[in-house]
Amino acid sequence: MNSSLSGVLVALATPFSADGSVDETTLRALVDRTIDGGVHGVVACGSTGEFSAMTSDERRLVVETVVDQAAQRVPVVAQTGSTSTAEAIRLCQHAQAAGADVVMPVAPYYEPLSVEETMTYLREVASSVDIPVMLYNLPVATGIDLHPDNVGALAREVENIRYIKNTTVDMAQSAQLIHNYGDVIATFVGWDSLLLSALAEGAAGVMAGTGNVVPSELVAVYDAVNTGDLEQARRAWARVYPLIDAIMAHPFIPAVRAGLEAVGFPIGPPRPPVAKLDDAATAHIAELAAALRSVPAS
Repeated sequence: MNSSLSGVLVALATPFSADGSVDETTLRALVDRTIDGGVHGVVACGSTGEFSAMTSDERRLVVETVVDQAAQRVPVVAQTGSTSTAEAIRLCQHAQAAGADVVMPVAPYYEPLSVEETMTYLREVASSVDIPVMLYNLPVATGIDLHPDNVGALAREVENIRYIKNTTVDMAQSAQLIHNYGDVIATFVGWDSLLLSALAEGAAGVMAGTGNVVPSELVAVYDAVNTGDLEQARRAWARVYPLIDAIMAHPFIPAVRAGLEAVGFPIGPPRPPVAKLDDAATAHIAELAAALRSVPAS
């Protein structure tokens, strides 16, 4: 698989069985549903996939299952970050051996690390594998916001750091990455409601948890931008935006699960301590999903 990434990447949710175990059968079906929606890549064990609530063995199982089911139809990104450098390296090396195309190690998210400590972690983890690495800037969870200058320096220093997922509402920061460092690193914006803005700005793509729910609708926006038809892109985005906005207005993990149930693809509840979405929010998402189905794509 050519691991040159662009387009719509979906941070896959992880289905769970009634006993709380990873539901491999439904995970395989979700991979197929997402790829059939036309997306350009899938992500195993991302934040939407609840990696932080899994054991290391479960994370390995999910990566192996997604790689196997994707069967080289699209690239697979494996999120491999940990609170320790050694465990992140083990997860990266497993993902490479399992056949993942790219690893995406989020920075440690418990100890309040300095920028230099975070940079050292990323250098060491990235250097432990041969496949491309995607940095994962998630300041809301890690407490560290990687400045574009630091990102550019890392990409120039470590050859296989080629991508970044920038998950922040700061579109100005993403624009700096795109315009000032696009020669050394490709930027994927990870804040779903900024999808059209990011693509119009020139991002290599987007990584969206809402793509579990509406993969083809997000691809329609990307396709329109990619062909230079901004008016069509705006129409496609206006059609799906109300549902995206509603999902993002609530706790994201259970809201994505509620969205999947609303479109007829239930994957079970989130892992405790994350709770199911409340009834009112669930009903609102279901209403918007039904309305979306009733409005034909133009």
